[in-house]
Amino acid sequence: MGDDAEAPAKLGFEVTAFDISPTAISWCQQWFPDSSVNYVIADLFALPQQWHLAFDFVFECRNIQALPLNVRSGAISSVAALVAPCGILLLVSRIRDTEAQPSGPPWPLSDSELKQFESLGLRQVEKIVYQKQESEQFDVKQVRIEYQKS
Repeated sequence: MGDDAEAPAKLGFEVTAFDISPTAISWCQQWFPDSSVNYVIADLFALPQQWHLAFDFVFECRNIQALPLNVRSGAISSVAALVAPCGILLLVSRIRDTEAQPSGPPWPLSDSELKQFESLGLRQVEKIVYQKQESEQFDVKQVRIEYQKS
């Protein structure tokens, strides 16, 4: 609800955050009425042309994992297309150890999906894999990857 966008804005960065839902954008604007964040209604699969290669830093946190597998490739391409030359993409997501279709949602990302970022001109700088406890009996494998655009 805007917290991920507000954190860098409070540090002085110029931030654009988007969602396809007008309601979600409205909630962010109401939740943070004095925000400097540019909250925008936009479709990940039809992003504004002026956003192409326009952002020095892109934060993708658990959005792709919420999308069905049949649209993942397009989502990954859209996210990668936002990153400016020499820019950074920080990805946080659930991951899986198999290419087999997982049950979901969410649907953890596979190794081949992560490799797609590299095929789109992003070089992996750092990868941290960790377990996050979701309940007393359930740990979820997660990843934080920093990519840099060539």
